Amino acid sequence: MPQNPQTGERLRPVDLARRHRLSTQAVRNYEAAGILPAAGRTPQGYRTYTPLHALALDAFLALVPGHGHGTATSIMRAVNRDEPEEAFRLVDESHAQLLEDRRTLHAVERALRDLGPGIAPAPDDASSPGDMFVGPLAGKLGIRPATLRKWERAGLVAPRRDPRTGYRVYAGTDVRDAGLAHQLRRGGYRLEQIAPLIAQVRAAGGLEPLAAALHDWHARLAARGRAMLAGAAELDAYLRDRGGGGAGRPPGVHRPQAT
Repeated sequence: MPQNPQTGERLRPVDLARRHRLSTQAVRNYEAAGILPAAGRTPQGYRTYTPLHALALDAFLALVPGHGHGTATSIMRAVNRDEPEEAFRLVDESHAQLLEDRRTLHAVERALRDLGPGIAPAPDDASSPGDMFVGPLAGKLGIRPATLRKWERAGLVAPRRDPRTGYRVYAGTDVRDAGLAHQLRRGGYRLEQIAPLIAQVRAAGGLEPLAAALHDWHARLAARGRAMLAGAAELDAYLRDRGGGGAGRPPGVHRPQAT
């Protein structure tokens, strides 16, 4: 496919669709959503596209893996409305979210390393030596009992009630979760940020199985970062050619001559 969108070449919806193994309806839907510039029309009313539309489609599909469908759509809409600053803001927000996700992952890893043997999990059994009442557990963590009750309301811990006294009883897994929550709170994380992490520990079945989940988490963040780079390259190509003759190109950056 020609790389110069300023040529008058006409492309059919099927030409764009085949490039990415899409349906022609998907291409029309992307145009209707503002992801692609408006198509031209033949005298008979058929849509016609240009290589510039192909670049727009390339950019959108490259943005999706790193930014998500919704944000990628908003980025392309902003560009097609000639609002590049809004597009850049959306890109920046995605990068900021990725950085926050990395910080959360590192905080979880630090918290797991900092969990000492005194708050290691014990079997979830009524007679387990890991069972603790609210006062001793709060003392071990250096927090107030009221804090543990607040964490319970937020879903971070789920102690059972002693049937005779009605007192809260924290099993080994609750002790583990409380210790993890304590470390994350010390790292500045809010309760609503901690709750899904605790849920992930529970779903993994403890700290040891969580190692595989953390490895996968690292891989997914790395993949998102790489995808953002790929998306940026395609978006930059679209912005350059959309500007025509190099409009919008950063100062001092020159497009290579074709050989």
